[in-house]
Amino acid sequence: MTTPREWLIADGLGGYAMGTEDGIRTRRYHGVLLVASPTSEQRFMLVNGVEAWLEAERGRVALTSHRYAPGVVHPQNTARLKAFVSEPWPSFEYEHEWESETIRGPRLRSPTPTPTPTPTPTLVQFELHGIHGHAATVLRWRVSGDTRLHVRLLMSGRDWHSLHHENPAFDFATETAAPGTWRFAAYNGLPPVIVHANAQFHAAPVWYRQFQYDEERARGQDYLEDLASPGIFTWDLGGGESEAVLILTTSPQWGGIQLGGDVVREGASLRERERSRIAAFPTRLERAAGQYLVQRGPRRTIIAGYPWFSDWGRDTFIALRGLCLSAGRIADAESILLSWCEHLSRGMIPNLFPSGAGTPEYNSVDASLWFVAAVRDFLDAIPVAANRRTVVQLREAIDEILAWYSRGTRHGIHADIDGLLAAGEPGVALTWMDAIVDGRPVTPRVGKPVEVQALWINALEFAFTWDTQWQPVARRAREAFNARFWNGRRGCLYDVVDVDHVAGTVDHRLRPNQVFACAGLHVSVLEGARARYVTDTLARELWTPMGLRSLARGEPGYVGRVDGQLRDRDLGYHQGTVWPWLTFAFIDAVRQTRGSAAAKRYAAHLARRVKDAGTGGAPEIADGDAPHTPRGCPFQAWSLGELLRASRALNRS
Repeated sequence: MTTPREWLIADGLGGYAMGTEDGIRTRRYHGVLLVASPTSEQRFMLVNGVEAWLEAERGRVALTSHRYAPGVVHPQNTARLKAFVSEPWPSFEYEHEWESETIRGPRLRSPTPTPTPTPTPTLVQFELHGIHGHAATVLRWRVSGDTRLHVRLLMSGRDWHSLHHENPAFDFATETAAPGTWRFAAYNGLPPVIVHANAQFHAAPVWYRQFQYDEERARGQDYLEDLASPGIFTWDLGGGESEAVLILTTSPQWGGIQLGGDVVREGASLRERERSRIAAFPTRLERAAGQYLVQRGPRRTIIAGYPWFSDWGRDTFIALRGLCLSAGRIADAESILLSWCEHLSRGMIPNLFPSGAGTPEYNSVDASLWFVAAVRDFLDAIPVAANRRTVVQLREAIDEILAWYSRGTRHGIHADIDGLLAAGEPGVALTWMDAIVDGRPVTPRVGKPVEVQALWINALEFAFTWDTQWQPVARRAREAFNARFWNGRRGCLYDVVDVDHVAGTVDHRLRPNQVFACAGLHVSVLEGARARYVTDTLARELWTPMGLRSLARGEPGYVGRVDGQLRDRDLGYHQGTVWPWLTFAFIDAVRQTRGSAAAKRYAAHLARRVKDAGTGGAPEIADGDAPHTPRGCPFQAWSLGELLRASRALNRS
């Protein structure tokens, strides 16, 4: 069975609406109003979906269906979905041909039979879009013919990671705040749902039980949920094409939008405002990039992925170069970089801000180094003289990072005598291969990981452009890298040297991390024939139409398919799984060693696969084995960012 593509509408605050092209929710994260807390990393699902149907003298037809346990789709007699498009936002077109009225009584024979008139089908156009910068979703139906539209909201009021079940605490009470405006407050302490509609409302509280979410079930998670519906919104639609508008929002404290007056007119104004904002970005990739840029309280940042990730340091700086710099969002890049400077501690950028209360987590060796790489690309994109204050602040942050990394900071991170950067201690996974199962890292990579050295040398060489003390350190590290990482037997680089801090030991498993020594950063640590050998080895052993595998087939521990229970998925997360975010560096390496034409061929394969995987996004991972099914987070920031960088670079070549 083909998995329906998913769509996403992000509000710019961390909240979103999300669903599938066939309208059946398959994840706990699918919903039409999910809002982000303005003071913490928490988010809350308020409206999970709608139940919509048409009613006329000729009968009743459903516009929505849902999957209930045990795998039953109901109702099944829905209007036919003729078309779905995701640009500029999700739009659905339905058609329903009403059955002819039954003729009662005996039929008289006639030499010339009278043809039975064919009823004119009813056409329904349904679209939904957000209001950027506000926690709100606009739902709009346009219906041809004489009919009545009914809509029920399916509500919860829960943490976004949880599931909701029938309980006596849910408050079905409805407050009519103003003509055409209703307020629902499901639970104390949670944001209310405020509805603006050109409709009538009839209170009719009811529970809908046992929704089944198949993606959750496939991932080994709880997958059944109960939702509450306080009542029915009704529109009498008659004559020509009539329009029904339903605007879902919340209180201003939670980012909601305040409206008043004519809902149809205001809805049209909001729709045109959104259309103009989206149209300012010329390509689909650039338009999709804006979904990940958010304002989280005072912080400008990047959501690592939808639907379940928050903002992560490493992901932010990898993604920023594509989402912001390649897409022309220079001011956003500046705000994001400066906002993260405020959380620098002992030379480390936090890798994670936990949900709810809690301090940032400093558990990454490379987040700070990716920050430096992003700063370098940002400064290349701006006139230094016009941004002197920003330049000084960013350079001071880099000076602090290098000083702490040089003398030593958390988790054993320090510059060794050979100039290379050592890192790691038992129980901690400091690189991007950070899966932990049963308290133990699956790919610990303690010692001197290859991409960390490439990032470290790039940072040192960047810093000595304004502080010459780093020049001899950079030279020593570069010489040690070329002497110690080359694996002549396989024509590639070792993944880690001085494994577990034991001098002279190496991890010779073939992984993609070495690509950053050849390309993807400002300067290449490996050049000439060795760079060509590495690129050819990666192309032969790791490349798939979805990107590079995280481990070569045939290596011990290779996992070709990542699904099932959480533990099983984590065990295979970096053991053969394909990661599209590595694509730009690989395609850049191909371009440098084999030319632009070869690089464009690789990029074209990936672009086709990503286009089929989702609507306006790029997936987090894919299976290492054919057919390389996309998995994980369906809308991943660094996957899209690096794809955008590759597209921009190849268009220039």
